[in-house]
Amino acid sequence: MADSSREPVVVIGLGRFGSSLALELTSRGTEVLAVDSRPKVVQSLSGRLTHTVTADCTDIEALRQLGVPDFSRAVVAIGSDIESSILVTSLLTELEIETIWAKAISIQHGRILDRIGAHHVVFPEHDMGERVAHLVSGRMLDYIELDPAHALVKVSPPRELVGVPLREARVRNRHDVTVVAVQPSGGEFTHTTSDTVLAYGDVILILGRIDKVERFANLP
Repeated sequence: MADSSREPVVVIGLGRFGSSLALELTSRGTEVLAVDSRPKVVQSLSGRLTHTVTADCTDIEALRQLGVPDFSRAVVAIGSDIESSILVTSLLTELEIETIWAKAISIQHGRILDRIGAHHVVFPEHDMGERVAHLVSGRMLDYIELDPAHALVKVSPPRELVGVPLREARVRNRHDVTVVAVQPSGGEFTHTTSDTVLAYGDVILILGRIDKVERFANLP
């Protein structure tokens, strides 16, 4: 089976979100075609990305000339120009791109993108604001919302977990969360077992419902 993570991606719109995404994909070994209508923006990224092109992607013929129909994955990273975002997404749908990710700046914008064919709609500003709010308001070291009800959280172990095997701590029974991995001070993350004994200075990953992991993360 082919490794889909290595399949090329076209990123349309090279603002902060689009350029960061394109650079990160490139650093991971993914071939990227990065497109923007602003020559200065494209020029600033030339040499740092696989392919950078100046083009008006609201024109379906321009998309065809760029070979976009040959891509199975596309990201519409246009944010402030909602009309262009919607038009480009609809054109990618018309070109039958297998998987389309699209950036939205509002719930209404996101709904339209979903209705016209975007397979995944992302809200970078909202998601980042929500994530930072969780980090600022508690003891969490990192927070990833997996769906509207569940989250994966990085946190220091509370006092009650230190020095005893996890089976004796009965974390799942007492707090309804699961300790899935531990990173000893100066080490790397490894999966936990019932015999794992945590120490001060460790970092743990816990998984569970958002309200449960929030409560657990604030234990002394």
